Amino acid sequence: MTEAAELPQAPEQAQTVFGEYFPEAVRYAELLADAGVKRGLIGPREVPRLWERHLLNCAVLSEVVPEGVTVCDVGSGAGLPGIPLALVRRDLKITLLEPLLRRTTFLQEAVELLGLDHVTVVRGRAEEMLGKLPSVHVVTARAVAPLDRLAGWGVPLLRPYGEMLALKGDTAEEEIVGARAALSKLGVVEASVLHVGEGVVDPLTTVVRVEVGESPGGVRFAAKRAKAARPSRPRRRR
Repeated sequence: MTEAAELPQAPEQAQTVFGEYFPEAVRYAELLADAGVKRGLIGPREVPRLWERHLLNCAVLSEVVPEGVTVCDVGSGAGLPGIPLALVRRDLKITLLEPLLRRTTFLQEAVELLGLDHVTVVRGRAEEMLGKLPSVHVVTARAVAPLDRLAGWGVPLLRPYGEMLALKGDTAEEEIVGARAALSKLGVVEASVLHVGEGVVDPLTTVVRVEVGESPGGVRFAAKRAKAARPSRPRRRR
């Protein structure tokens, strides 16, 4: 069995980014380095770079999230980017959506440990949540799938004129080009690449912003949304 690497001391930037919630950020990093590794949520090799590559890389997403909105973190896994975002943005109402039980158990423990009263953990697949979860202003995601598939899961969860913010790598521009037809069918009106975290992370965090119009998910999901919103009729007794 591989021995877990030691968690390095938090860099100075972490104290600036997390501010008064820096102690909670340290607690979360320790939780990831211990229980997160033991339960297979992150690899032991990720521990030495937890701060730069994971916590700070995700926390700077807050630069492009509007104030006071609702957020759904799709495929939240170990809570990235949802928990770092929640630590720096108490004005948001965040749902951590994750299908696997062992991960949702970890997420619930983390949320309670860190006192994140504005965060809710929901177990389920994004494609099954239409009508079960309220539509949100912003969907976030990190490295869970190619952009076309990710948009197919996340975009239908949005309110009209909402946006999906996906943390991506160097191929972000290429992914947008390759996914353009699929995005159009989903009611996406604009897709762009943003770089955030100036002075905090190097390289900068790459974010794909996918903006929708008045019909998130396009024609295909309009009927599903209408059906989900329709109240169910009580069965007649014979």
